Amino acid sequence: MTDFVCGRYTLALDRPLLMGILNVTPDSFSDGGRFNRLDSALAHAERLLEEGADILDIGGESTRPGAPYVSPEEEEARVLPVLERLAALNVPLSLDTRRTSVMRAALQAGAVDLINDVSALEDEGALEMVAGSRVGICLMHKQGNPDNMQHNPQYRDVVEEVGAYLGRRVTLCLEHGIVRERLLGDPGFGFGKTVAHNLLLLQHLADVEQQAGVPLLVGMSRKSMLGAVTGEEVPAERLGASVAAALEAARRGAKVVRVHDVKATRQALQLLAALEQNHR
Repeated sequence: MTDFVCGRYTLALDRPLLMGILNVTPDSFSDGGRFNRLDSALAHAERLLEEGADILDIGGESTRPGAPYVSPEEEEARVLPVLERLAALNVPLSLDTRRTSVMRAALQAGAVDLINDVSALEDEGALEMVAGSRVGICLMHKQGNPDNMQHNPQYRDVVEEVGAYLGRRVTLCLEHGIVRERLLGDPGFGFGKTVAHNLLLLQHLADVEQQAGVPLLVGMSRKSMLGAVTGEEVPAERLGASVAAALEAARRGAKVVRVHDVKATRQALQLLAALEQNHR
């Protein structure tokens, strides 16, 4: 298994890695406003690490369906102080952003190891800018933008189209001199997909990975697709479904799972690993 080169770190992918979510926004779909002060954000980061997070993912713009516009300047003001304070910790830091200017500010501050981009570096100048760095990059598929992506998403073959898109973005990165070991792909669960689309992608995750040509990061934690399946309207109450989704993604080959509930997911993954190693 090839390691993942991620800024200051080289991460082994011999087990699924846990990416803990830290939203420093007032309007995130699940925990908006809980961690948008510096002290509460730092305290939550420490809790995620204690629970077993391998990577911290810091985001300053909500990309939930229908989310209001946030300027790049406001996004930068939210995430940079947190990244700079967390940089001293011995943990890879991921920046969840689609803006070139925010990426540049974090890179200049030396406070980021991974760019987690829902737009797969489509923002003007993003690809060229990160190519000259050592950061890892997660390229995500989405159809549309947060304000319209769930209006009426349609595909001829969602598995083939998502995999092909990720493969094209990976090829473009390689052409710009970004080595494959720095790349992850993300099918983009909930980003311009119906529940049926999301379930098909999960069922055929190995096919998506094969087309993408890089390891996959999967994020389904607390999302509305799980609420639709379970009938649970409150995102924070979707723990069981979130853990099950992460476990199934790992079982189907995901190398990184992005979650809110690190401790519960870690325990489930530990059981999965024990079962896989316990041969008669």
